[in-house]
Amino acid sequence: MRQPRLRLQFLLNVSAPQSASAPDLAAEKLLAATTAVGWVRDGMRVGLGTGSTAAPFITLLGQRVREGGLRIEATATSRASEELARQVGIPLLEPRRGLRFDLTVDGADELDAQLRLIKGGGGALLREKVIATASDYLLIVADSTKAVGQLGRFPLPLEVVPFALPWVMDAVADLGGAPVLRMDKQNPLEPAHSDQGNLLVDCHFQQIEDPAMLAAQLIVIPGMVEHGLFLGLARAAVVAQGGQAQVWRPGQAPVAASEFTALP
Repeated sequence: MRQPRLRLQFLLNVSAPQSASAPDLAAEKLLAATTAVGWVRDGMRVGLGTGSTAAPFITLLGQRVREGGLRIEATATSRASEELARQVGIPLLEPRRGLRFDLTVDGADELDAQLRLIKGGGGALLREKVIATASDYLLIVADSTKAVGQLGRFPLPLEVVPFALPWVMDAVADLGGAPVLRMDKQNPLEPAHSDQGNLLVDCHFQQIEDPAMLAAQLIVIPGMVEHGLFLGLARAAVVAQGGQAQVWRPGQAPVAASEFTALP
């Protein structure tokens, strides 16, 4: 009878508002990344994620390659992560048929107790989903602000074929998504593009009651390249809060990361 009480406390914890400062969040990201790096083994093929928590993971992984003799090969989910990997000395693999990854480590914009994710805030959702699907184990690294009781507050990213943009936005609006075309940070008068040259749309659902149903509705819209709902892909997550790193698995109570010497 103990499990229901643990589950209730877990949901209360992830639903609580977070107020960590920027230095605190940076420390949490580093802690999550450091924990994940410790689980990479010699000979692995590794998928490299994108974002503010994946970046320190790549940097630390490169340090193990250069200084510790770790032998791995990797493929990145974005040009930015690919460039960082080259800078820190990680050998890179080009996409090819039959290529699978032992482990992919990536961040998330939101994750819930079932390890359902919203990803794509950095615009790399298509390549992130391709690599995640080609991986035997997807491990998410996250700071405490990414844990939520229900997905949807973070805008759900979409990657859209430019020609189809007006009709995709109409269809998403009919689903209650309040779509907004993402603009380029460096040139706010121009739309942002993914690494594949597609447009990015951010949808403001606020609450996603049924992520699986919404994913099914989105993916059949003509011109929709990919959406940022990652369902049934993550095997575990390292979530850092303060000086503690916990391992989450779908539907289970979190446990201390220190209990593991290898992937949970």
